[in-house]
Amino acid sequence: MDFFNSIYGYVPVILNGVMIKKYVRRDFVKMAAIATAGFAYSGNLNASEKKSLFAGKKVGIIGLDTSHAVAFAKTLNDPNVSPDYRGYKVVAAYAQGTKDIKSALDRAPGFIKDIKALGIEIVDSIPSLLKKVDVVLLESNDGRVHLEQVLPILKANKTVFIDKPIAASYADAKGIFEAAEKYKTPIFSSSSLRYIDGIADAIAGKNGKIIGAQTYSPSTIEPTHPDFFWYGIHGVEMLFTLMGQGCKSVSRTHTTDTDLAVGIWDDGRVGSFRGTRSGKKDYGATVFAEKATFTLGEFKGYNPLLLEIVKFFETGISPVGKAETLAICAFMEAADLSKSRGGNPVEIKEITK
Repeated sequence: MDFFNSIYGYVPVILNGVMIKKYVRRDFVKMAAIATAGFAYSGNLNASEKKSLFAGKKVGIIGLDTSHAVAFAKTLNDPNVSPDYRGYKVVAAYAQGTKDIKSALDRAPGFIKDIKALGIEIVDSIPSLLKKVDVVLLESNDGRVHLEQVLPILKANKTVFIDKPIAASYADAKGIFEAAEKYKTPIFSSSSLRYIDGIADAIAGKNGKIIGAQTYSPSTIEPTHPDFFWYGIHGVEMLFTLMGQGCKSVSRTHTTDTDLAVGIWDDGRVGSFRGTRSGKKDYGATVFAEKATFTLGEFKGYNPLLLEIVKFFETGISPVGKAETLAICAFMEAADLSKSRGGNPVEIKEITK
């Protein structure tokens, strides 16, 4: 019996009011049912009752070279935090993230100061951190270090959220999932833009089937990463949230200020991502659906993602599957290859073969 058949199985899951089947770990099914019941039941409790119902877990952060680490810690460690965060608290952090990206290294001292101000202990190694925590937020800004940093977490069987980008290459992302399967430890990776206002209604079919989408976000380029892996991933993540998997080819037009990556899906649908490097920094999408064409907008910060992370920590079930995360990485890598070929289309299978 192979790995997936032995520890994974299909279970019914409610997503945006729709019953679906999701491939999840069998040994988490019971825990997921209990946690789901708790989420439903907690709606009838007042704040103090909710706090007593959910004891929470100790959270560790790895990588203090990004504002995300501070944002998550401030929310979870706020004395007046909503009971929806289940009592989770950040208790320890390991500062080392990137080793050579100047923009991240320059900001790290300020983020470390902010974390210390919250009363969070700074430890000197990942092994030291793992002794003190139940779950981990891998926040290092540099996707190149994620595979190296996540391995001891997975070996210790600590459920882990890996912030964007999951890695700095398709190969490393695949290696992370293979290690997670080997050590039977749940992982989840996502951009916060997956939860931009209005996107849940769109994918639930409020205006019928989505027949195309154009997303946009800033797309700063960092020479150490394939271009979209560094920041354009925000817009690419929105695109795949709306369109789903099945992109078969990508072509990219590149200028100093703008990128336009156009994907063709297996069913003939077209989706595109516009990455900007001048003008107002903004995020959003135009969605073409059966019943309407509409826009998505207003990024409301990191808390919608953080709520999903807490649910993931409770159940061990990632809201974003391995296949979709790898498809996002393949799209971004194919876009880089298209750029190097003067904008000619690149088949996704060239990346994933």
